[in-house]
Amino acid sequence: MTDEKKLRILIFGAHPDDCDSTGGGVAALWSKAGHEVKMVALTNGDAGHQTEGGAALAWRRRKEAAASGAALGCEYITLDNHDGGLTPSMDVRAEVVKIIREFDPDVVTSPRVWDYHPDHRATGQVVMDAMYMSTVPNFVSDAPHLRKMPVGIYVYDHFQRPYPFDPDIVVDISSVLEQKIDALGCHVSQMYEWLPYNRRELHLVPEGEEERRAWLGELYHGRAGRMVEMYKDLIVARYGADRAAQVTAVEAFEGSEYGSPLTEENMGVLFPF
Repeated sequence: MTDEKKLRILIFGAHPDDCDSTGGGVAALWSKAGHEVKMVALTNGDAGHQTEGGAALAWRRRKEAAASGAALGCEYITLDNHDGGLTPSMDVRAEVVKIIREFDPDVVTSPRVWDYHPDHRATGQVVMDAMYMSTVPNFVSDAPHLRKMPVGIYVYDHFQRPYPFDPDIVVDISSVLEQKIDALGCHVSQMYEWLPYNRRELHLVPEGEEERRAWLGELYHGRAGRMVEMYKDLIVARYGADRAAQVTAVEAFEGSEYGSPLTEENMGVLFPF
């Protein structure tokens, strides 16, 4: 692939397992096609565990995120803001603006501003705030400003108020679903410890490594099947009935008004799968 055709994709999440949970499939597809993908967790995840915390947990989660990124073929970094305490402050906004400018992405993805977790909401807000400011020369002086905002897109969530997620595009990730699950499995502290504990399902997690991976695969195959059923009409509209019948997993995205628009014209270029 020539440099002129290479896309640059910047995926923001609040915690060191958020980017790959909602965008790991497309990240793998972009990477396989020769595009450059960077994932950024705005917090270090130092509160996300039932028995561990602080700097030790932050270091553990940073290593897990790096391993997940390697499994997906992309860079994965975590910033050092505290888990549970993220706010869309001027300092965080400047931090995000600098990352956007230095990476110069074609696409920026983020959560929406409605979610159960305050860090997720703050991430959505700060990324929205950073998009236009990335083009303002006198805001953040140590990184050259952009001449055009990247295309902004939101990742899937299930919240209904004040308005539900309304996808503009669904992407077939069936071919990389196992790769996505392998990447998520790198987040041992989350997938096999904290999240099952928080769901009161820790007793269901097997002990052996292979057994745990099978358990995680069953969990995410079930989630994938439900999303395919939810968006089956959009899958048929994009891929046709024959291919749609073979789709077993998708990821969904909604265009954001806080960036250059996602359009019918650029959709095929930005999602060339």
